[in-house]
Amino acid sequence: MTAAAPAPRREAIDDHALALPRLYHWERTSPTKRVFVQPLGGGAVREWTWGEALIDTRRMAAHLRSLDLPPGSRIALISKNCAHWLMCDWAIWMAGHVSVPLYPTLTGTSVRELLAHSGAALLFVGKLDDWASIEPGIPDTLPCIAFPLAPDGAKARFRGWDDVIAKSAPLQGMPTRDADELATIIYTSGTTGMAKGVMHSFGNFAAATAAVLARVPFSANDRLLSYLPLSHIVERTFLEHTLLARGFEAFFAESLETFVADLQRARPTRFASVPRLYLKFQQGVFAKVPEAKLERLLKVPVVGWLVKRKVLKGLGLDQCVYAGGGAAPMPPAMLEWYKRLGLEILEAYGMTENCGVSHTNVQGRQQIGTVGPAYPGAEVRLDPATQEVQVRCAWNMQGYYRDEAATKATFTDDGFLKTGDKGAMAADGTLKITGRVKDAFKTSKAKYVEPGPIEEKLSALPLFEACCVAGVNLPQPVGLGMLGAPALAKAASAAGKAEIEAALAKHLAAVNATLDSYLHLDALIVVGEEWTVDNGLITPTLKVKRARIDEVYGPHFERWLAGGAKVVWAERVVAEMPKAAQAA
Repeated sequence: MTAAAPAPRREAIDDHALALPRLYHWERTSPTKRVFVQPLGGGAVREWTWGEALIDTRRMAAHLRSLDLPPGSRIALISKNCAHWLMCDWAIWMAGHVSVPLYPTLTGTSVRELLAHSGAALLFVGKLDDWASIEPGIPDTLPCIAFPLAPDGAKARFRGWDDVIAKSAPLQGMPTRDADELATIIYTSGTTGMAKGVMHSFGNFAAATAAVLARVPFSANDRLLSYLPLSHIVERTFLEHTLLARGFEAFFAESLETFVADLQRARPTRFASVPRLYLKFQQGVFAKVPEAKLERLLKVPVVGWLVKRKVLKGLGLDQCVYAGGGAAPMPPAMLEWYKRLGLEILEAYGMTENCGVSHTNVQGRQQIGTVGPAYPGAEVRLDPATQEVQVRCAWNMQGYYRDEAATKATFTDDGFLKTGDKGAMAADGTLKITGRVKDAFKTSKAKYVEPGPIEEKLSALPLFEACCVAGVNLPQPVGLGMLGAPALAKAASAAGKAEIEAALAKHLAAVNATLDSYLHLDALIVVGEEWTVDNGLITPTLKVKRARIDEVYGPHFERWLAGGAKVVWAERVVAEMPKAAQAA
């Protein structure tokens, strides 16, 4: 399969802490307790108890067993979050196989590549927004099963979940999987070309969950809203496996349009999100009550408390006792604003390769600007030369699927995972993420972007003399281009400028059409100055200095993108650098 990563250092895992024994525990002890609330559209919902969920899971597991696939076969699923996603995952494990979740926003080309790379023997197709884009990537020879919430086209083409379980008797007994057995392959967002398949065992998830529960006290009485992609490690660890550990209720979101209503239905006791969504919540509040007026009201005794409760209730967060944030740094002012409302947002840090469990702020001891101290059991150090954050823990991945070289390159000889992130560590152990060691950068949607391949596509347009992809902590990356002398001369006239702008817009659309949605460039920004050695934007060997690009253009991105234009003609913002700085 592939060379394994250095063996994790961990105590023996209690079998009762593994995923399947936890399923059987809730089946046995809480069969009538509600576990899932799934919106169906039009205000309707469907609920499952633990007993009902396990019957459906066992029926699907029995069907998978009937296919006589080799043990450990890879079975893929592509769907937005829903109750069937989790039941499907559990059925795959119960049947003795390995789940391979795919992002529901992938293009058909990417789906086809990952299905082939994983060697998937079967695919579950679920709730999707763009079936037309995904369908061409599914080989006609691959058996598929459609979830009840799958697009009509998928349900017409494939056998349905309900039909399968109606004709399958529940699998009997309590099949188990060893701690070191492979549970899932999670494909990253592909920072260096094709995505890499991160392999995690059942023991990895059990160890990571134990670390989470030591820091975040989930309980059986909690309610969580599942909307961060289950194909991403964060939702797998912090919802799926904490759910198995504690047996709380999981609600699902229907759509972006209904999200606030979904949140109000769930009234989660614990909630995690990304900076962009917390910002949208804040902006929504300010749209109803001007910021200055709200600040005055919050300072009034009694009235201020009532206002806080009303604002949080309107957001569906009035019952929330723990709020988390991650993916990208959150503005300190926004964190302080939420704290004044009574909602302490605790920033965290992790990677797919370590189950998303590396660092988090501690409740009641929020340290704004940091991702807090390491979780219990995680050893952390900084590379002396590069300041790269390196983590060793019992839940580090088993390796990259079918990629021995990448696995070896990602670990030190003594078993520390190389994160690729730069950091600074305080004396008390709290960590601040300061950047990336290499060129890849992270958007506010927690997606890593490798700029090189996109730049290669952009540079195919002769109008550009040089180009660069940037956008650290923006929702989407942006392209920056320096026009060559002929194009600049042509742009001196209104007609010429309009012609160039049309060509750039057409090229942008063509480039985006070849990329997965998370890589789509939000705009092409035509810079207002030449990139030279003298102003520090290129090296003497004519390579773009990415750090300098981010430094001088980054503060202007929000303003340039505010109008929504796909081609932005930026003003000159770069001054000549002192000679000493050029050499840096």
